[in-house]
Amino acid sequence: MTGQRVRKWRMRVVVAAAALLVVFAAATARVLIWPVQGAPAHVDAIVMLAGAGDRLPATLALAKEGRAPVLVISLGTTGSSGPCPPPVPGVRTVCFNPDPGNTRGEAEYASALARRSGWHSLLLVTSRPQAARAQLIFGRCFSGQVYVSTAPLPAGSWPYQIAYGWGALAKAVFVTRSC
Repeated sequence: MTGQRVRKWRMRVVVAAAALLVVFAAATARVLIWPVQGAPAHVDAIVMLAGAGDRLPATLALAKEGRAPVLVISLGTTGSSGPCPPPVPGVRTVCFNPDPGNTRGEAEYASALARRSGWHSLLLVTSRPQAARAQLIFGRCFSGQVYVSTAPLPAGSWPYQIAYGWGALAKAVFVTRSC
């Protein structure tokens, strides 16, 4: 190869790598940092998933607003999210430990409860990096509408949460495709 050909080849590689980086950054922003959120004024149940962030205050605020008559709270695998919170007046609270101890276990439990209770809509409270994956998994397990509301994350946890979020989302899309 001549020197000019090598330079052209290197430039193409650099441009392609830069384009891939921009696409990856845009996908990360859209899927993990600013996911689609929103819900109607009233749903059948609010479901708080276990994990990082200030989920409980956000969940309790939604319950106190009267967004749902039932609050379903995942305590994590061993109650790692803390004890079941005090009841909200006029709202039935159900706390559980998922089995398996992941988003799929939470979806399986909440969906079974929804079938028994005749629910048609759920509002998930989670962190932004988990939102798209949680909506995907719950959509596989629950036949009704699934909406998402996110709770804030500490700034220092974002790098880990984004890396974990991509890995877990890839697993949900390509490996564990059932409820």
